[in-house]
Amino acid sequence: FTMLFPFLARGMISRRRVRGPAGSILRCFGSQAPQSGQPNGKWKPNPPRPKVSPFRYDDAAVDMDSDRPLRVHNFPDFIEKWSVRMFYNCGIAITAGAAASIAYLSVSPVFAAPVALYWYIGYRDMRTTSPIRRNFPVIGNIRFLCETIRPEIQQYFIEKDSDGRPFTRLERQIVYRRAKRLSENEPFGTKYNVYETGYEWTAHSMFPTFVPEEHRRHLIGSSQCTQPYSASLLNISGMSYGALSKNATLALNRGARLGNFYHNTGEGGVSPWHLKPGGDVVWNVGTGYFGCRNKETGKFCPDNFRAMATKDQIKMIEIKLSQGAKPGHGGILPASKLTAEIAEIRGVKMGADVHSPPRHTAFSTPTEMLQFAAQLRELSGGKPVGIKLCIGYPVEFAAIVRAMVDTGIRLDFITVDGGEGGTGAAPQAFSNHVGAPLREGLTLVHDMLVGANLRQEVSVICSGRIISAFDMVRAFALGADVCNSARAMMLALGCIQALKCDTNRCPTGITTQDESLMQGLVPREKSYYVQNFHERTMESAMELVGAAGFDDPGKFPRRAICRRVSSEKSMRLDELYPVVQPGALFTPGAAPAKLEQTYVAGAEQTA
Repeated sequence: FTMLFPFLARGMISRRRVRGPAGSILRCFGSQAPQSGQPNGKWKPNPPRPKVSPFRYDDAAVDMDSDRPLRVHNFPDFIEKWSVRMFYNCGIAITAGAAASIAYLSVSPVFAAPVALYWYIGYRDMRTTSPIRRNFPVIGNIRFLCETIRPEIQQYFIEKDSDGRPFTRLERQIVYRRAKRLSENEPFGTKYNVYETGYEWTAHSMFPTFVPEEHRRHLIGSSQCTQPYSASLLNISGMSYGALSKNATLALNRGARLGNFYHNTGEGGVSPWHLKPGGDVVWNVGTGYFGCRNKETGKFCPDNFRAMATKDQIKMIEIKLSQGAKPGHGGILPASKLTAEIAEIRGVKMGADVHSPPRHTAFSTPTEMLQFAAQLRELSGGKPVGIKLCIGYPVEFAAIVRAMVDTGIRLDFITVDGGEGGTGAAPQAFSNHVGAPLREGLTLVHDMLVGANLRQEVSVICSGRIISAFDMVRAFALGADVCNSARAMMLALGCIQALKCDTNRCPTGITTQDESLMQGLVPREKSYYVQNFHERTMESAMELVGAAGFDDPGKFPRRAICRRVSSEKSMRLDELYPVVQPGALFTPGAAPAKLEQTYVAGAEQTA
């Protein structure tokens, strides 16, 4: 009461509720500094509030007597009129009240602790660089407290089921339910607005069928590959150890072993935690060459690569050109998450952010890249070797296709990462505005390979916001053979979308190296969640394929997916993205004009 007394006094005076001697006493605590128009510094009551029109003009209330716009807010007067002077006045008042209470009312001296805290916070605020704290000592911190808790308040109490970014509550909920093997049935119909622009659905057949087991996996490997790999249609996308915790990496790889699908290492290299559970591993070789670099020069080392790539658990090699979260920027591991163990695995120094360069040093042209891929295939003993990229300039990908045609060297697979992808830290401009989204990138890659008669040898893998069975089916329709998912797997581990991936303070222990947080994630338990999510999502996707009348996801056509382009009109995907016939790029006029022009222009960048 002693601390709040000055504020109550000001509030009562401003509303002229107290008069006479009592009002005089209250005004001693609640008075303001003398203002112009107040002779001799005497207190002058506030004028009566003007009448306010119930109508608003330009979103502002209007004084009916003077047509003067009034401020429209809900802040109490004492907040806006708070100042350094008020801070001192109130501080003196509560200090005197606390001293009197201790001296005359035998109150415990502990009662003085809030008073001391008040003075400490106030003096600290007046010496900061924040203008809010300097101008409004103590109470200015309320603003920063609200900013801190705003995301949680927004997520738990304000946003609707269909709101939330990057994943809505509906999308997160279906992952949680599948991971825990709970019912995912939805009562009372869809919650989506089916007439909203962008809404998509799949056509169904009057004669649905069933997808057999042999069509639920895809064989990856060209004619130049001697150890092709049979991959599940849904797998774990690239997430580095370092960006993820040890326990998260163990849980993911053990889940991959239980569910018989692969786990992509991310560009951080192969760690012991990728190998210990025994799951299939796809080694992502990034621009930093982590795990296969010369520690002195930082460049690619063939001997180090061979030693790791020939292990039985390594099933494929993926050369990372770019990624959806930050294409053209390289990778970042914040120094706060760099441990001695990670530094040893990657061959880097402690104490600084670990950057992967934006480009490779082992090659600089499409032809040299294919030669490098052929070298890796030989060093690994004939295992599938491919590239991962987010599409930027279409003509640059056309140059890669032309180089395959001209040199005869084949990639075994191409992973297309959408610009909407991303699991860790990325500069905002790159994350939001660089790189083609998955649908455009995937369509270009598939159509270019089909038109150049390479599609039968080069498998296409896609990643970028793949979370539901419908996401997988749509990707199959656009040309993907296999889907990778990263954030859905994180949600299966227990991620709550706290958006603290780059702070080392992930509350679920997934993206942190803090042992106290990491211990909350039990790898053995969470590995079953990963397995469950994979199993039930695969089953749901196969049911969708069968409902459309197809027994092979590889034959799922674009015409089976419809998209609403306005409230009155919808179009099939084959109308939005015309189907290209095999070899059409070798016959003038046979392929869509834009695709043909891009392929022709790619010849200039092949060398």
